[in-house]
Amino acid sequence: MSDTPLSSQADWEPAAGRPDPVELLIEQNATREADLVPVRHGRMTVSPFTFYRGAAKVMATDLATTPMAGLVVQLCGDAHLSNFGGFASPERELLFGLNDFDETLPGPFEYDLKRMAASFTIAARNNGFTPADARAVTVESVKAYRLGMAEFAAMRTLDIWYAHMTEHDIQDAMRAVRRSLGRRRETGQRQDRQEETGRLQGRQRGGRPGSRKRSRGRTRRSARPTPATASARCPSSPRSSTAGTASSADHRSSSRCETWRPATR
Repeated sequence: MSDTPLSSQADWEPAAGRPDPVELLIEQNATREADLVPVRHGRMTVSPFTFYRGAAKVMATDLATTPMAGLVVQLCGDAHLSNFGGFASPERELLFGLNDFDETLPGPFEYDLKRMAASFTIAARNNGFTPADARAVTVESVKAYRLGMAEFAAMRTLDIWYAHMTEHDIQDAMRAVRRSLGRRRETGQRQDRQEETGRLQGRQRGGRPGSRKRSRGRTRRSARPTPATASARCPSSPRSSTAGTASSADHRSSSRCETWRPATR
């Protein structure tokens, strides 16, 4: 096993003298049923993802020049996401896993992992996902691989041999995803309602521009003063802390204060 830092796996550059991808596909046609070659090519031209599905040799050629850790396994050889699915076991039980091994061969484990991860990115783009969502599903697929390998590392060889994923495991996982999506949808709807309520309350408090100010002004002018407020505002009142010799302006204010009488109920 070689010392291969993770950073060496981050980027990819075409190798010098890289073969033409189209020529690689044409070379493969020599061993295929001639009548089915046009059908295959027609399917590959539908979308970027369908091209990716049919171009396993192209990707394997590109990966041959990339850094490797030296761990050789029995590869699927074409581990894109559409080659995962359900199949029946000898015990007549529906299982889930890789179900296409027509290109299996020994090779670096990175080949299968990178082909799987890239398929999630391409499929997400092909289905109109945002770049953030495409990255999220790709990272999640690699995270699931990492967690699965960590779990297998703690198991005995025979237990790994019999490890499998049943239809019930898939159904439970799908229910968990639906519950998670439902909670996110409810949270989003609740936030939308709160924001809309806040906007409505803001409009109700504000009303028409300037109407709030005019309303307050009318309230101040029409309000009757109380004895306490009259005493505080009247310079000549015995309760005023500013009582003393008044100027002409103070005298006019004092005269107005003296005309105040409690309202008759």
